[in-house]
Amino acid sequence: QVQLAESGGGLVQPGGSLRLSCVASGRTASDYNIAWIRQGSGKEREFVAVITRSGSGSYRYYGDSVKGRFTISRDNAKNTVFLQMDSLKPEDTANYFCAAHKKPFSLVRQVGEYDYWGQGTQVSVSS
Repeated sequence: QVQLAESGGGLVQPGGSLRLSCVASGRTASDYNIAWIRQGSGKEREFVAVITRSGSGSYRYYGDSVKGRFTISRDNAKNTVFLQMDSLKPEDTANYFCAAHKKPFSLVRQVGEYDYWGQGTQVSVSS
């Protein structure tokens, strides 16, 4: 099975940028749909972005609250998925997880369908 490890979180001012990394080990990242999912304090988990597995076209989808500000990408040579976050807002403050599955295309936005999870990295947006 695949193991996932996130890094890159931290404290940033509103309007700033951060890039999160999710390194996959044990399996090839491009064989999985890999998503970023966040959970703020006292809130439900929220779908942020996904890049689908190579076999299904490597499509990218975003949650409505981050569309136009966040970009997901994958570096196959590094077996890593990135989340570039620009124009950050205080409401983006959350613990960010990467997660993976090989389920059908129709399930890539469903946070409860992901089988493999990293430990999370905290992002705090505050002045």
